[in-house]
Amino acid sequence: MNIRIIFYILGWVLNTVAAMMLVPFGVSVYYKEHNGQYFLICSLIMAMVGIALVRKRPKNIALYAKEGYVVTALSWLLLSFCGAMPLFLSGEIPSFTNALFECISGFTTTGASILHNVEGLSRCMNFWRCFIQLIGGMGVLVFMLALIPSTGGQDLHLMRAESPGPSVTKLVPKVHKTAYYLYIIYFSLTILEIISLLLAGMPLYDSVCTAFTTTSTGGFGIKNTSLGGYSPTIQYVVSVFLFLSGLNYNFYFFLVIKRFKDAFSIQEVKLYTLMFFSAVAVITGNLISSGMHAEESFRHAFHQVGSIMTTAGFTTADFDLWPILSKSILVLLMFIGGCAGSTSGGIKVSRILIYIKTVRKELNQLCHPRNVKIIQMDGKPIAHNVLRSANVFFIVYMMIFVVSFLLVSLDGHDLVTTFTAVASAVGNIGPGLSLVGPTQNFDLFSDFSKYVLMFDMLAGRLEIFPMLVLLYPSTWRKK
Repeated sequence: MNIRIIFYILGWVLNTVAAMMLVPFGVSVYYKEHNGQYFLICSLIMAMVGIALVRKRPKNIALYAKEGYVVTALSWLLLSFCGAMPLFLSGEIPSFTNALFECISGFTTTGASILHNVEGLSRCMNFWRCFIQLIGGMGVLVFMLALIPSTGGQDLHLMRAESPGPSVTKLVPKVHKTAYYLYIIYFSLTILEIISLLLAGMPLYDSVCTAFTTTSTGGFGIKNTSLGGYSPTIQYVVSVFLFLSGLNYNFYFFLVIKRFKDAFSIQEVKLYTLMFFSAVAVITGNLISSGMHAEESFRHAFHQVGSIMTTAGFTTADFDLWPILSKSILVLLMFIGGCAGSTSGGIKVSRILIYIKTVRKELNQLCHPRNVKIIQMDGKPIAHNVLRSANVFFIVYMMIFVVSFLLVSLDGHDLVTTFTAVASAVGNIGPGLSLVGPTQNFDLFSDFSKYVLMFDMLAGRLEIFPMLVLLYPSTWRKK
């Protein structure tokens, strides 16, 4: 284990968070809020520690898979702890457990909140909640790689450990250039949404915060009603950008370099689009049959499918009151999630596609034993290690879900509340059903259950394995 390079990278993480905190401090200065001083104090302390850690670059900068997973998990734990401090020290969230829960939910873009009155927070604190979702959406380590490539050509281990999806590859030969292009696409979508929301009549502050939490598929709202109090036009704008944010970023990269055939032939994008609009159509029909107006049914269905499938967690209506069929579809979408290579959580559409192809191959093998068929995606064979990794991921995902479900059930809440709360945390969704529905929050859980859910949020955002590697005894055992 190369401990020196791990501390070196953690130092840069601290410096990055310190710089990030200057943004909400600037917001507090603009709105003349005194609580902004806590961002400045925390920023200075983190910068001093960070500068001390990066002052001397290690001679051995080798970073292999194990170190990549460990430093990723430690970075996100450090990010969450540091990010929670202003919320806690300011007294706006007086419980440190709750402040940490809110911050982990923000950085992992889960969107589950313990707050009863979001609008009671100062503007700078609400901005910070949204801003950490913007950074957490693509990943702070990917952000660092875009600016300061530092591990001698082995940065891909960091990107793979932090990026969502079964297989992470380079868009261009250099990893830091790949990270750079990913963030260019990411920020371009964000800026485009800010402009669109402004044109739709949303105030500037609201537009910026909402765009931050849309393209990151985070879902933190700055209003107690989430998006329910905004106009239908604004709701449509957010819904469109939710759909766009759930797409594989390779799609956008191919569009930018004018490889249109490659962009529109990505099988995952096709399946994601099919599943998305099929769910919208079924829920719309179900809501119309229950007596809701046609336009309103489509608008709410479009938004909630986009919000749940991309794991954003915004709400325009209390879908806990919808018919059983509509709620059942939304719960299934919680597990599926968006595309790999997007900011979405969940199992990912690419893995669902791999599982479908695997089942079809097995059925074909049973019917035609002598026929050898290789599983392909986008015209390329899927490597055995990718298939194995996808299968192991699903097994571990379900194991964590079951264990977490049993632990959280100790609180004694009803089955639907417990089930959807854990599904929401592992899938980085946000709202669930019943006591954690769209109009409720997660403050009802005990501190023990909150820590279980915090682990689930981190595990879900980091694709399970970095958190498990961090806790695996062999990781720290000297050979």
